[in-house]
Amino acid sequence: MPSINHDEHTISFKIVYCGTPLSGKTTNLQQIHAKLDPKGCSDLVSLSTAQDRTLFFDFLAVEADALPGYKTTFHLYTVPGQVTYNATLQLVLRQADGVVFVIDSQMDRQRDNLQSLQSLEANLRMNGSALERLPIVLQYNKRDLPNAAPVEYLEYLFNNRPAPFLSFGSDARTGRNVLATLNAISQAVLHQFRLRTAAENSPDELPTEALASA
Repeated sequence: MPSINHDEHTISFKIVYCGTPLSGKTTNLQQIHAKLDPKGCSDLVSLSTAQDRTLFFDFLAVEADALPGYKTTFHLYTVPGQVTYNATLQLVLRQADGVVFVIDSQMDRQRDNLQSLQSLEANLRMNGSALERLPIVLQYNKRDLPNAAPVEYLEYLFNNRPAPFLSFGSDARTGRNVLATLNAISQAVLHQFRLRTAAENSPDELPTEALASA
């Protein structure tokens, strides 16, 4: 759920970049940070301990009119994909409004990608959520490498579902489709928020007594 501050008239959404180690999650955030107007985003922050590292920053989406009169901000996070950082991943996923799952396109990394997706699903369940309840965008990264698996194969492995996720082929190292991925997940998050807000404000949701007195 987004964080709404009525005193400051701000609404903040949380987007988490997940995926197997070395899939390109950190490179995505670095490229996004470099490409966005510095006047509209914060510094790229790395929180490090002896065992964990979490990268995050936030940026101001001036044209994202989630609530009239409210400033809209997106907070972008990523955490290392190693199993040893699973507790950190679960913590970062709490209250996430959307997820970008970054997939290493190299043919020999597909087992690792599948294990990472299973870890994501398990952590969402522990947080009382699920893939089907969140906006998800798949990014097939490292499409420039000679051993990249065909997109059709990756779609079969990761997106063979009744309602497929949006997906993009990318090369985060050069920035190809990095902003397109961000735009897609941002729009999906805003769309879900508007649908939820409309449902909550629908007269059909009001008690009978309230309808009678209206």
